[in-house]
Amino acid sequence: MVMATGMLLAGCGKNTGGSAPQGTNANPTKPSTNTASAQPQAGGYLGALMQADKSAVKTIDVSYLNQAVQLFNTQEGRLPKDLNELVPNYVAKLPNQPYGYRLDYDAARGIVSVVKQ
Repeated sequence: MVMATGMLLAGCGKNTGGSAPQGTNANPTKPSTNTASAQPQAGGYLGALMQADKSAVKTIDVSYLNQAVQLFNTQEGRLPKDLNELVPNYVAKLPNQPYGYRLDYDAARGIVSVVKQ
C-alpha cells in the first residue's frame, strides 16, 4: 500500500497527456505567433522613443549648464555675461545641441534653455 501511494504521488507531477494543465503555458520558450497586435507602429513607438531621447539629451545639457551658472555665480559673485565664461573652469566645453535647436542663455536671470531655431 505504501509503495502504491509513493508511485501515485511520484506520477502526479508528470503530464503525460498532449495538453497542458489549465492556466499554464504549454511551451514557455516558444514565442507567441500573434505578432500583429504586439508590433508597435514604426512612427508611433519609435518616433516617441527618438523624441524622448532628444528630450532627455536636451534636459541633461540644460540642467548641467544651469548648475554651472549657479556655481559661477556663487564663486564669482555675479552671473556670467555669456556661456563662454563657463569654459574651461566650470564646464570643459559647451555641449553640442541637437539638430534644429540652440542654447538660449538669459544673462539677467542666469537661466539656460534649449529652444528651437
